Amino acid sequence: MKAKSVRTSVDIPRDLHRRLKEEAARRGCSARQLIVSAIEQTVAPEKKKRTRLILERPLLAGSRKPTAITNEEIYELGIP
Repeated sequence: MKAKSVRTSVDIPRDLHRRLKEEAARRGCSARQLIVSAIEQTVAPEKKKRTRLILERPLLAGSRKPTAITNEEIYELGIP
């Protein structure tokens, strides 16, 4: 056990303990590693949701006036 670890005891149903051991064997790790990983996932801080960045101005300022072009005009120019 690591120096910064705390020993604790938890009573779990036999069936759950059996399934825990089976899953640990299937993954090739110890039951302790599986339990610690599950606890870390449960108590991990929530990730912030990514939101769209709304810009009031274009990122790159052009020197020309913006042009309005329709979809039909785009296809006529041969731009896919």
